Amino acid sequence: MDSLQWVDQTYVQKHKSEDPNSLRAMYYPNLRMYSTHGDTSQHKAPIDAAMIFLYRYGRRAAMSLAIYLLSYLPFVGRFVLPAASFYTFNNAVGPIPATVIFGSGIFLPRKYLVVFLQSYFSSRSLMRELLEPYFSRIRFSKEQKRLWFHDREGLLFGFGVGFYIFLKIPLLGVLIYGIAEASTAYLITKITDPPPSPAYSEKFAESQVRWTNKHDFLRLPLANLDVNNTKTETRNADAAVARNLPGKKFS
Repeated sequence: MDSLQWVDQTYVQKHKSEDPNSLRAMYYPNLRMYSTHGDTSQHKAPIDAAMIFLYRYGRRAAMSLAIYLLSYLPFVGRFVLPAASFYTFNNAVGPIPATVIFGSGIFLPRKYLVVFLQSYFSSRSLMRELLEPYFSRIRFSKEQKRLWFHDREGLLFGFGVGFYIFLKIPLLGVLIYGIAEASTAYLITKITDPPPSPAYSEKFAESQVRWTNKHDFLRLPLANLDVNNTKTETRNADAAVARNLPGKKFS
């Protein structure tokens, strides 16, 4: 939350010469008013929460072990890890990159594919951990949360895997985690809308499941990532101008 407050302050400072009425709403003031405990009547007992945790990670461990063992089968074993890689990455990055990964995996040694898949799943876990302060306040149902991650899966993978690699560096990794937290606060302001006050939050989680300005945001040059954070009445005009400006663009 401190990082989110800093992001808001930096945004205001960066745009201090502009009309205040055209700036986006702040994230920190309203989000800090949300309880991190939610509806206490719906809280699970510690033993139930522990069992859910063990089931979730136990299932992942069992699936990983099964895939690894199947990769030793004669004839078909060499295709198991590439196929698992394709299935995993198809939803995250699309069929073309996933096909490239599948084709490369047939010829790469098994250990490289294992490291590759481990990095993917570890980066997913890292992103869920970094986003926990947001989800502890904005209450999504299980299905809404699944769709929220699915709609942003490619971006979250690219964001998380870079930090995961740096976190593995001894000593430096501790410092990188703090940078990752601050960067996640900035990311929140790009892939979600500013939250209303808790009194008007009934339908807010449902409205955030889909990333409505995804395509507009991914077409922006790096120098104009704030364009889609302006208010509605100025957003379309600013976005049209920004798309014509030179600079590196996302694809």
